Amino acid sequence: MNHDVIITCALTGAGDTASKSHLVPVTPKQIAAAAVEAAKAGATVVHCHVRDPQTGRFSRDVALYREVMERIREADVDIIVNLTAGMGGDLEIGPDENPMAFGQGTDLIGPLERLAHVEALLPEICTLDCGTLNFGDGNSIYVSTPAQLRAGARRITELGVKAELEIFDTGHL
Repeated sequence: MNHDVIITCALTGAGDTASKSHLVPVTPKQIAAAAVEAAKAGATVVHCHVRDPQTGRFSRDVALYREVMERIREADVDIIVNLTAGMGGDLEIGPDENPMAFGQGTDLIGPLERLAHVEALLPEICTLDCGTLNFGDGNSIYVSTPAQLRAGARRITELGVKAELEIFDTGHL
């Protein structure tokens, strides 16, 4: 591992990346293989989201995260695993005439539920996505309120996992 430079490889990206390229790993086996490949190429950290193997869409399934973690650890490579904890903050605002009719892209859960896989697997690092922000040019936003951040940070600290603060806007500082 190069201790002078930190290279983080986001293996799948966030959102619907699998439908945009056949090269995005989808199954736990593919995601873990990409992590091992990144480690061998010099990455220090792999940032992991998991996908539903049937649809390629994001998932919060702890069993999928477990399989990815186990496969990476079995490969015996020197890599820090960073599990996302941002899934569950998506809010799709309804059309102009009815903004409270949330769209199909809405996936909102509480801050502690967003950490279920982190609590079960105790990676070295997990994300703490700071602040609420717009995604794309449509009606989708990511929601992470100050109270949610405090609750998530408190739990991450209790678990002994290091938080990677994902700061998307200078206002989040």
